[in-house]
Amino acid sequence: MRIFSPVFGNGEFISVKYTCDGMDISPPLLFLEVPESVKSFALLVDDPDAPTGVFTHWIIYDIPGEFEGLPEDIPPAPELEYGIKQGVNSFGRIGYGGPCPPPGKPHRYFFVLFGLDVPNLGIPAGADKATFLEAIEGHVVAQDELVGLYGR
Repeated sequence: MRIFSPVFGNGEFISVKYTCDGMDISPPLLFLEVPESVKSFALLVDDPDAPTGVFTHWIIYDIPGEFEGLPEDIPPAPELEYGIKQGVNSFGRIGYGGPCPPPGKPHRYFFVLFGLDVPNLGIPAGADKATFLEAIEGHVVAQDELVGLYGR
């Protein structure tokens, strides 16, 4: 399984459009070479270079397994169409929060896609990262990551 974005490559810089300095909207993502055993997807976006430790920018789960990706600009709502749910990021908000690092060396943003063997995680919308990670434990059948960079 692979995760890909048509707007930035692995190890490349994320466009300002998808950051707090731009429109702060989620980038489009594609899910490729998905195993048949995947019943749903979950995505976690983390910045391990944040001064306070790992900073979570997005938690989205219960994405149907037949989806081929996510479009640009997913709304910041706890529950979306098709049963998709979003969790709380480190900004304290639901949905995507774009890169917003302090001035200095560029940070790395890990878009980690999980292919799961269950159609939904059975956790409510608005879950925190600990609840999300506990829910996916034992259900990951495929995983890939895309790393984007951003600095100010």
